[in-house]
Amino acid sequence: MEGKGSRFRRICVFCGSSAGKKASYQEAAIELGKELVSRNIDLVYGGGSIGLMGLVSQAVHSGGGHVIGVIPRTLMPREITGETVGEVKPVADMHQRKAVMAKHSDAFIALPGGFGTLEEFLEATTWAQLGIHSKPVGLLNVDGYYNCLLSFIDQAVEEGFVPLYDRPIIVSAPTAKELVEKLEEYVPCHEGIASQLNWEMEQLGYPQQYDVSS
Repeated sequence: MEGKGSRFRRICVFCGSSAGKKASYQEAAIELGKELVSRNIDLVYGGGSIGLMGLVSQAVHSGGGHVIGVIPRTLMPREITGETVGEVKPVADMHQRKAVMAKHSDAFIALPGGFGTLEEFLEATTWAQLGIHSKPVGLLNVDGYYNCLLSFIDQAVEEGFVPLYDRPIIVSAPTAKELVEKLEEYVPCHEGIASQLNWEMEQLGYPQQYDVSS
């Protein structure tokens, strides 16, 4: 497989197990998968075969990229239907899912999604804020889906709950190509509380082998 090359080996994509009501969400998931393949970037994701998860994983797999799906055993009957693609890593629970996904990834992207997508994305953002990792975090803001979230974050800065120097942690763009290019150029510039700390994950309730900083 030939491509543009990238500073990233793998990118973790958070996204919905639903496809959403707009065709543009589904098209964006497929386009993101193709963009990763064009740059020789492998995919780490939540392991489901339905919704946007299924579309992005199929796009990467079909293009010759490696896919790692991480899914709690209890969710396998709900989120996996039909044939799965790539490598599936079953884990015990949601905590291990996030830690394993982070461990195997060099950056994070959130496609449109619901509560689970937001929770995973914001935890990765918080880890960056604390200096637990220095991996880029991006929102694929398809058709303005995340406009309200971005406005909320700006308000949190204005009201003094998010330091201004932490605002650049979240990178956003309307297209996959533009977002990945921004992530490629990202340089951490915020003041992490635990900057470059070799964080032991038992402090977050995870086994040490799930250290996300590497």
